[in-house]
Amino acid sequence: MPEQVAIGINGFGRIGRLVCRAAIENPKTKVVAINDPFMDLEYMAYLFKYDSTHGKFDGSVETK
Repeated sequence: MPEQVAIGINGFGRIGRLVCRAAIENPKTKVVAINDPFMDLEYMAYLFKYDSTHGKFDGSVETK
């Protein structure tokens, strides 16, 4: 059994961002890809970092 499960997130709306936060906080998962054809990369990073319900993300947020 692998140490980490690699996951990809298709859609980065409210649920996709929550799944991403949960996956990052879980040491058994690793987010390897995020896809959302309706948002540009910088806006996705902004929405993830500053969530109106769950607050600011404590870690660093970078785009590549």
